[in-house]
Amino acid sequence: MRERVVEVVNELGLHARAAARLVHTAKQFQSNVVLRANGRETEATSILGVLLLGAGHGARLTVRCRGEDEQAAMAAVCDLIQARFGEDA
Repeated sequence: MRERVVEVVNELGLHARAAARLVHTAKQFQSNVVLRANGRETEATSILGVLLLGAGHGARLTVRCRGEDEQAAMAAVCDLIQARFGEDA
């Protein structure tokens, strides 16, 4: 199991489009990817769960991956978050 804390750096936080990109990324892996923020925890493959985390700009998001491709899953999810979900702002 791998666990890492990353900061949500895009200005709009984890909004609908960003959440959809995160869910799409997490679904590409066999590993179980779990996100935790603001006292809530959810599977990264659940769009509703990801949105309900309420992770705005500057939020600290804990990413936990477990499974055969956990290293690749962790890298992909954390890279996406740090790249502002592909957004400019």
